Amino acid sequence: MFLEIVTPEASIVTAEINSVTVPGINGRFQILKGHASVVSLLDKGVVTFSGSPTIATGFEDRFTKDKDGKWEFEIKGGTIEHKNDKAIILAD
Repeated sequence: MFLEIVTPEASIVTAEINSVTVPGINGRFQILKGHASVVSLLDKGVVTFSGSPTIATGFEDRFTKDKDGKWEFEIKGGTIEHKNDKAIILAD
């Protein structure tokens, strides 16, 4: 599945991923390959995904890896749209 994270500054990451976990306004939830289409508001929190991302130059310091090798990116809120195994996060 494909992930793109877009901020007001730029499209900061693109990646082929296995899963993504986001801070929904009603709690954290995970999207896996083959997931039904979804659009959701996101709350302040951490976006976590596994895969091999391409991170835009100048934004590398905004991403960390946890002890399990998953990438983490902190957001202040935003939205996610997932359709046809493509997830786009518009993050503040």
